[in-house]
Amino acid sequence: MALRRAATPLLRTQTRAASSTDLKEVVAAQIPGKIAEIKEFRKNHGGDSLGNVTVDMAYGGMRGIKAMVWETSVLDADEGIRFRGKTIPECQDLLPSAIEGGEPLPEALFWLLVTGEVPTAEQTQALTNEWNQRAGLPSHVAEMLDNLPKDVHPMAQFSAAVTLMNSQSKFAKAYAQGVNKATYWEYVYEDCMDCIANLPSIAGKIFNNLYGKHGHLPATDSGLDWSANYCNMIGFNDPKFIELMRLYFTIHTDHEGGNVSAHTSHLVGSALSDPYLSLSAALNGLAGPLHGLANQEVLVWLTQLIADLGSNEVSDEKLRDFIWNSLQGGRVVPGYGHAVLRKTDPRYTCQREFALKHLPDDKLFKLVSQLYKIVPDILLEQGKAKNPWPNVDAHSGVLLQHYNMTQMEYYTVLFGVSRALGCFSQMIWSRAVGLPLERPKSMSTEGLKKFLKV
Repeated sequence: MALRRAATPLLRTQTRAASSTDLKEVVAAQIPGKIAEIKEFRKNHGGDSLGNVTVDMAYGGMRGIKAMVWETSVLDADEGIRFRGKTIPECQDLLPSAIEGGEPLPEALFWLLVTGEVPTAEQTQALTNEWNQRAGLPSHVAEMLDNLPKDVHPMAQFSAAVTLMNSQSKFAKAYAQGVNKATYWEYVYEDCMDCIANLPSIAGKIFNNLYGKHGHLPATDSGLDWSANYCNMIGFNDPKFIELMRLYFTIHTDHEGGNVSAHTSHLVGSALSDPYLSLSAALNGLAGPLHGLANQEVLVWLTQLIADLGSNEVSDEKLRDFIWNSLQGGRVVPGYGHAVLRKTDPRYTCQREFALKHLPDDKLFKLVSQLYKIVPDILLEQGKAKNPWPNVDAHSGVLLQHYNMTQMEYYTVLFGVSRALGCFSQMIWSRAVGLPLERPKSMSTEGLKKFLKV
């Protein structure tokens, strides 16, 4: 009994937090232990080498350089993404869902990303409730979106709206008032939660203004989860589409820290720019054709393929000849290959399983499946691709098209809504453990030559 009475205040706090449905309370209980862990690790191993940087790495986009900390996910070349140690199939099995046997809720994955713990159904519902309570798009943001010309790209609108939300920033106000650095994370947390709560409304208003009833946006329904609220706002109420959105928003959240959008949010946030400004910068990176715009590129390519061949039902031989001739002509097969992965992207695989379950006879899905059977062997035979396997973008647009979301230029907005969960989960921890301003050393070509005594 004496030993039980001697339990430390920190241990008692952690024990209480483990069953708490308040995400912020759980994080607060984890922070002291995490800071102590990092401090001890740096004390003992701060001077240890993580490997050599080559000239090719410096010129090649810093590929493979181990130079930042990103706690929430890790990308393995052969295994794929792990969210806090959990694979996508494990997340599908372990995380709470809205319906029995359904896809995991993004709320549940966000809890996992932030805490490293699989949430209970009660904790997941509490997070849903909190986001619904925080939702409420500021009038000046709604008015700005309503007044934009229709030829402004959806991603430009999305980025502008998130930037304008900066007027609501609790962190910016607290920083201006000189709050203690140890409490920065609390205000960053508040901003992250407020922003996440309003992303469905921002994305919904952009969609409705461009493709539906201009200025119309149903209010957040307290009885719906985050994904279902978004679907309700744009009038897509097919239960299967809602399930697709839960899956889509879950698997696109995080992909370790080196990708353009995640790294941008990390870099801008390290300057103590508030979460709204940091996410807006990340969205601008996501809008590029080599990042989040890639699923649109896949659909454009598929559409051209069908037009060139005259049908989406062609023989394997005819399709093989078309692809080989395209590659010989200097074109690429979009949706295949990845900077890190050396196997089929697990995000592709789970979308394929969704399609096999819900739309096995869709003609575009059948074409994508046929390409999956043919393209990798062609790329290997050609000998130029390190990874001939499909990535997430090879499939996502096809599923959206099936459920009549045909507006390809809008797809990256969905990616941005999801990616915010990964960026923000790491941002909370970056401020909690006090990661510094990011400032790598750059060198000129002449400087590199001198350094190497060339």
